[in-house]
Amino acid sequence: VFPFVAVNQILLLLLVLTVCAILYNKVHQMPSTLKNETDDLENPEEMEEEIPVVICAAAGRMGAAVAAISSIYSNTEASVLFYIVGLKTTIPHIRKWIENSKLKEIKFKVVEFNPMVLRGKIRQDASRPELLQPLNFVRFYLPLLIQKHEKVIYLDDDVVVQGDIQELYDTTLAPGHAAAFSDDCDLPSTHEMVRSVGMQNTYMGFLDYRKQAIRDLGISPSTCSFNPGVIVANMTEWKHQRITKQLEKWMQRNVEENLYSSTLGGGVATSPMLIVFHGKYSSINPMWHIRHLGWSPDARYSEQFLQEAKLLHWNGRYKPWDYPSVHTDLWENWFIPDPSGKFKLTRPDS
Repeated sequence: VFPFVAVNQILLLLLVLTVCAILYNKVHQMPSTLKNETDDLENPEEMEEEIPVVICAAAGRMGAAVAAISSIYSNTEASVLFYIVGLKTTIPHIRKWIENSKLKEIKFKVVEFNPMVLRGKIRQDASRPELLQPLNFVRFYLPLLIQKHEKVIYLDDDVVVQGDIQELYDTTLAPGHAAAFSDDCDLPSTHEMVRSVGMQNTYMGFLDYRKQAIRDLGISPSTCSFNPGVIVANMTEWKHQRITKQLEKWMQRNVEENLYSSTLGGGVATSPMLIVFHGKYSSINPMWHIRHLGWSPDARYSEQFLQEAKLLHWNGRYKPWDYPSVHTDLWENWFIPDPSGKFKLTRPDS
């Protein structure tokens, strides 16, 4: 009997050891794919989403791009990748400015914009020639400049950001919408500014309703316009809907038929966007685009209102790096002087 019991006990022990060995192997020798996933989960830096922000650096106003970048970088913990778009002649200057200032820590890519893509698509207009600068049309070509991102923020250079850019990036775009903008009728305080300086905030101010092609759109002239100086864009939808091709079509038609001009409200870059995106865009939180700071050298917002604003935009003729302009102190908070000394602020005592 005893030898038989002993054999059973040995067999039982071997069985237990085998089971333990199998379990050990399962736990410690996971398939490599599963292992990689867990490694990724344990490394928060790998999971962090980059926020791509597109800003243009134009000749004569590079200090604007620097102040915008500085304000964004200083007010967020998020990982921001700046796409700084310039022409071939201006790129060395902006690169040197960043690399020789406290902005050398930012993550950025310099992208050259080739103005040849605009040949034959811009109607020459002498009333506000600055609106015909090639970089004004960079926003039309976002998918060509930015390859790997699903969602992108585009900002005009004459802005400063006082909030966390992550909030703007988290703007929800409705299904089927390629972009989000701020309505020009969205805040009572901006209505007062619009009235006080005689600005337009409807389609009537941007499109020539005497032209049949504009009337055929079926858009009421009293429809509220939007401002494309701050855009949150979905690249998949943008490409799917061929937004760039649609914008180019209206640029071409304007060359042939003069459907809008820079003597009207927003010049030549806003009007095609108003047509193409009519009724097909999501809304940005109004505090993320407080604008019209550059429309008058006298009309001012209240200090309390400006402190609460997340983003300030000096759209209009009166820029905060020039004189005269309003609320320049809020802009200068973020300005970093040009190490090369080429870009200088214009001030009454300079």
